[in-house]
Amino acid sequence: MTRTAVVTGIGVVAPGGIGREAFWECLAEGRTATRTITLFDPAEFRSRIAAEADFDPHAAGLTHQEIRRMDRASQFAVVSAREAVADSGLDTGETAAERIGVAIGSAVGCTMSLEEEYRVLSDSGRLRLLDHAYGTPHLYGHMVPSTIAVEVARDVGAEGEVSLVSTGCTSGLDAVARGAQMITGGTADIAVAGATDAPLSPITSACFDAIKATSPNNGDPEHASRPFDADRDGFVLGEGAAVLVLEEREAALRRGARIYAEIAGFANRSNAFHMTGLKPDGREMAEAIRVALGRARMAPDDVDYINAHGSGTKQNDRHETAAFKRALGDRAYRVPVSSIKSMVGHSLGAIGSIEVAACALALERQVAPPTANLYTADPECDLDYVPRTAREHGMDAVLSVGSGFGGFQSAMLLRRSAA
Repeated sequence: MTRTAVVTGIGVVAPGGIGREAFWECLAEGRTATRTITLFDPAEFRSRIAAEADFDPHAAGLTHQEIRRMDRASQFAVVSAREAVADSGLDTGETAAERIGVAIGSAVGCTMSLEEEYRVLSDSGRLRLLDHAYGTPHLYGHMVPSTIAVEVARDVGAEGEVSLVSTGCTSGLDAVARGAQMITGGTADIAVAGATDAPLSPITSACFDAIKATSPNNGDPEHASRPFDADRDGFVLGEGAAVLVLEEREAALRRGARIYAEIAGFANRSNAFHMTGLKPDGREMAEAIRVALGRARMAPDDVDYINAHGSGTKQNDRHETAAFKRALGDRAYRVPVSSIKSMVGHSLGAIGSIEVAACALALERQVAPPTANLYTADPECDLDYVPRTAREHGMDAVLSVGSGFGGFQSAMLLRRSAA
C-alpha cells in the first residue's frame, strides 16, 4: 500500500502572533511584525531592526525548570509541538512510543544561550581564558543542537527516529520532508516535524552586518522588509518556530482527523557555487521544483499558489523569479506568489516550517497571504506577488520553496486531501 503523509496538527510561535490562529490573523491582515530590536541594545549595529516574537514562556505553559534548562529556540519548539499535538486530537500515549518520530530543523541552534554563557564565562570579554566555574550545568546541551529535537521528543513521548536537520535557511522545509519520509517509509505512524530558531543576538546581527545582507532601514522598521519591491535593501531578521503533526493518510481518515494538507512532493538541490551568492538564472531551484512536481505526479498547471522564499535581497528575488519561470513556464505568470517574510521576517532555519504552516492554513482557508510593503514594481520581478492585501483564491495545490546559504535549494508541494 502506498503511504501518504498528511498534516493533522499545526503549532506556531511567530512574530505577530503566538499560536496558530494569531499567526494566521497576522498574515490575513497583512500586518507586519518588524520593529526596533528590544532583546538587546542594537545601537552599535548597521541593522537595528527585527521581527521579534512576543513570547512569555510562563504564559506559554513552561515550568521554571524547563525555562532554566532550555534555550529560547528549544522553548519555541516545545510550545509549538504541544499546540500541534493538541490540534491534531491525538493522544500520543495511545501510540507505541517507538512508532513516534521527531524531526526538528534549526540553522543556528542555541545561539542566545551560547552567547550569554560566553558573556558570563569571559566576564563580558575581559578574560581571554574562560572561567568554566561560572558556566551553567546546561551549557553542554546548548552546544549540541540536537538537544532541541531531544526536548521535543521527551515532551511528546517519542522513542522512534529523532533527528536534528541543519541545512541553513532550508532547515524547516527539509525537516518537514524528513518527517514525511518517516511516514511514507513506514518507520513511524506519527511524526512531529518542524523547525525553530531564536537568532536575535549581537553575534547574529554582527555576522549579517558584515555582509550587508540585512536592511538598514532603521527609521521605518514596519516597511523595511520589502520582498520583490524595487526599493528593497535586504532582509529583516526574525525568530520563531512551527511544528506539524504528520500521520499516514488512511489512519488519519479512520480516526476522523481534520486533514489540512497532504505532503505531495519534495526535492532539494545544491548550487555548488558560492557560500552566499546565487546564480541569476535560478537553475538549481527550478530543478528542485521540477523534481518535486514529478514526485507528486503533478504538472506546472496544477500549482495554484507559490509561497516564495522572498527574502527581500535583490539577488534572491531575481533568482526566484527566474526559477519559477524556468520550472513552470507560462504558469508562473498566472499563479499568485507571495512572501510572508514581509510580515514575520526571516527566522533562518525556522522560516521554512513556518511557511509550510502558512501554506497548509492557506489551503484550508482558500486565502493567499499577501506580500506586505510591495509598492514599487521591479521590472526584473514581474510576476503576481499579491501586493499588500490577502486574496481569496481557490487552490488545490501550493508550492513552497526555500533557499539557503551554502547553496541549498528546496521545494515542497502540498495539496488538499480528498476525503
